[in-house]
Amino acid sequence: MARRKPPLPRLLLDNVSCMRNAQQILRNVNASIHDGAGLVLSGTNGSGKSTLLRMLAGFNRPTAGQVLWNGHDITDSGVFHQYKLQLNWLSLKDAIKDKFTVLDNVLWYELLEGKQGNSMAAIELMGLGKLAKEKSRMLSMGQRKRLQLARLLAIDRPIWLLDEPSVALDVEGTKLLEYIIHEHRKKGGIVIVATHLPIAMEDAMVLRLPPRFPRLMTFVDMLDRGGPD
Repeated sequence: MARRKPPLPRLLLDNVSCMRNAQQILRNVNASIHDGAGLVLSGTNGSGKSTLLRMLAGFNRPTAGQVLWNGHDITDSGVFHQYKLQLNWLSLKDAIKDKFTVLDNVLWYELLEGKQGNSMAAIELMGLGKLAKEKSRMLSMGQRKRLQLARLLAIDRPIWLLDEPSVALDVEGTKLLEYIIHEHRKKGGIVIVATHLPIAMEDAMVLRLPPRFPRLMTFVDMLDRGGPD
């Protein structure tokens, strides 16, 4: 009887490296990520956590190696068109419209997605139900972060890429974040988090990135120093 092949990872980081301005940001990063998995990117400031997350989102290209989704390179334009529809992206830039109400800030994204009926439930789950009709400019920083998380829930895509999602959240807000991550993974969703703050994620893989590599000497640098040593 033929043995079954193990399933392909949903996402695969295959010897991914990144150079920027002659400086090595990431070198030979590898990870296999299956449905329901959690991955925490940790490391010091400047170690490349956000760079790697942006690479997973398709905003940056690796200078070496590949990011594969279902076995296909996400830098291929045809693949990326399908891949980007799987992603929920959360960053420190909240993209909240201050003139919109709290509800409208979520409803707008849900309508763009061609969905309906999730916005108010998501807002209530994140503890913003009583503020649904208020203008978003009235929100505190922690409440704005909760609003970002409500958008994730309303749009409901399978792969979450979260850059410092607990920044500005209080203890209760962080527990809510941990709860929705747990529930998303329980349904088979993938959560990848770049953070320098502790976030409880059961059975999550931790990818600890080393400090940034020293900048390589360029020809211009050599000229500025009067030639190579």
